[in-house]
Amino acid sequence: MTVSEAEKVIGYTFRDKQLLKRALTLSSASDDNNEKLEFFGDAILEFIVSEKLFSEGGSEGALTDKRKAIVADSALAPVSVKLGLDKLLVRGKNDLNNKKAVPSAYEAVTAAIYLDGGMSAAKKFVFETLDFSEFGKAENYKGRLQEALQAEGLPCPEYIREDIGTPQNHEFLVKVTVFGKTFEGKADNSKTAEQLAAKSALEYINKEKLK
Repeated sequence: MTVSEAEKVIGYTFRDKQLLKRALTLSSASDDNNEKLEFFGDAILEFIVSEKLFSEGGSEGALTDKRKAIVADSALAPVSVKLGLDKLLVRGKNDLNNKKAVPSAYEAVTAAIYLDGGMSAAKKFVFETLDFSEFGKAENYKGRLQEALQAEGLPCPEYIREDIGTPQNHEFLVKVTVFGKTFEGKADNSKTAEQLAAKSALEYINKEKLK
C-alpha cells in the first residue's frame, strides 16, 4: 500500500511523509521504527481523552475509570483493525503475531499527526476514530471488589502481576486473593487482567452470599 493510500485510510495528509512511514514501522523491521512515537502518542492520547472527559463532568474516580477503558490496548486494538492499521504495519519476517503492535500503531499514528499538524489535527483524528459513548458503562470490577471488602471491614486487595508472554506478544497473569481463595485474570494488558481477576472474585463473593 502506498503512502497516499495509507493517508486515505487514516484521514490525514502528511506534509512529512517519513513520519507516517515511521509510525507504521515496527522495531523488528527497522531501527527507524515507531517505538518513540508510540511512547509519545500514548501521552497525547491520554491528554486528549482526559480533556474531553473533564469537559463532560463527573467524579474523579469515574473519569479515571472511563479514561483507562478508552485508552486500553483492548479498546484501541479494534479501532486500529477497523482503520486497517494492522495491514499497514511494516514488520520483520518473523514478527507475525505481535498483538501489542496493533493498538500501538494507533498511538504512534496519533503522535505522528500531532508532530506534523499540531494538536488540532491530532484531536480531529482521535474524535473521528474513537467512539467515546461505547465506554460510558464500563464496569469497574476492581472498585466494586474494594467496596465489598471494605463493607466487611477488610483491607484493599493486593494484585500480583506477572508478564507470561514474550517481548513481542505480552500476556499478563494477575492474581488476587480474597477470603483465602485466589482468583486469576489473563489479558494482553495488566489493567484488563486485573479487572478480570476482580470480576472472578466478585462472582465468588456474590455466590457465597446466596448460600
